[in-house]
Amino acid sequence: MTEAFEMLGEATTKATAFYWHERCFWHDPGAIGVFSAPGEFLQPQPASESPESKRRLKNLLEVSGLIDELTVVKPPAATQEDLARFHTQRYLAELKAGSRRGGGDAGDCAPYTAGSLAAAKQSAGLAVAAVEDVASGRHRNAYALCRPPGHHAEADRGRGFCLLGNIPVAVMRARALGQVRRVAVLDWDVHHGNGTQDAFYDDPEVFSVSLHQAGNFPLETGGFDEQGEGAGQGATLNLPLPPGCGIGAYRHAFTRLVLPALAAFRPELIVVACGYDACAKDPLGKMLLNSAMFAEMTARLRALAEHLCGGRLVMIHEGGYSEGYVPLCGHAAIATLASSGTRVHDPQNDEIAAWGYQSLQPHQHELIEQWRQGWMQHGALDEADEQVAALPLATF
Repeated sequence: MTEAFEMLGEATTKATAFYWHERCFWHDPGAIGVFSAPGEFLQPQPASESPESKRRLKNLLEVSGLIDELTVVKPPAATQEDLARFHTQRYLAELKAGSRRGGGDAGDCAPYTAGSLAAAKQSAGLAVAAVEDVASGRHRNAYALCRPPGHHAEADRGRGFCLLGNIPVAVMRARALGQVRRVAVLDWDVHHGNGTQDAFYDDPEVFSVSLHQAGNFPLETGGFDEQGEGAGQGATLNLPLPPGCGIGAYRHAFTRLVLPALAAFRPELIVVACGYDACAKDPLGKMLLNSAMFAEMTARLRALAEHLCGGRLVMIHEGGYSEGYVPLCGHAAIATLASSGTRVHDPQNDEIAAWGYQSLQPHQHELIEQWRQGWMQHGALDEADEQVAALPLATF
């Protein structure tokens, strides 16, 4: 283990690949605000899921110069064959017909307009290319700036701003082509990754972990008791944290359960559903993270990937609705992923860290320890797995 971590600095000197496409910014869900449809007493406003937070992240990478340290890739859109590995033909046909009509709602809070399907296919294409390139060894790790997001999309409908399941489509393709077998997906978006969970719920070769705010969206999914079914029993781990969790709670959850559980699974590739809506400035979440915590979580996963699977780590952009703060969080994560010294100053990082209730609270500690004990009943964790969380990290 020690030797693997001593190699971390040398291993990450290769450029991180960065996947983006202007087409993704052209998805327009319509002027509906935070609601799925306009109403008599709901004055229209720009949708919460807008291109600005992502475009501003891309712009910040340009202005800071960090993008010059990355291998920039603009891959093609996902093919119908790739999409159909996860989505039903009926749903894909409905999206196509709706796009011709000028748009609609893909299912549950997933509005779209005429150009949205093209943007969604491009977004899935970014995830497909990133996963393939890292799984095949073309790049050591990667970040895909996907939009629209994908982790809520189900096989037969869109949900929660998501039209197509970017991560399921990408992972299913890579496995179908024999590029990878065992994959771990960690979702730290503030909302439960229901679509990814559904895609692999009975699959023992894909370990889905979702660290999210309890009872946010979707309301009916994401409980700790949802642990897979059939052959996939024990390959789904949900950690529904109570609202108000901050740095202390996330750090404790990572140390005590997330990292050891990932280590126990022994994946060949780790994929992160990378939402920034657990940040303290997000309008759709009630958590308290700052940009430094996203950097820390990235650093710990990067180190774990070096130890477990030759550094193969892919981060797929999901939610995050603070136009001002998402760019700072994203820049911190990408700089850490790339082991770069190019950093930008976050003027509110220290202030957020000093807020009340940032330390681990007794009720949070009790809940996480209950989950840990419950997960240990599977016999999946051992002392060696728990030691992974305590190993030294490279500077982040």
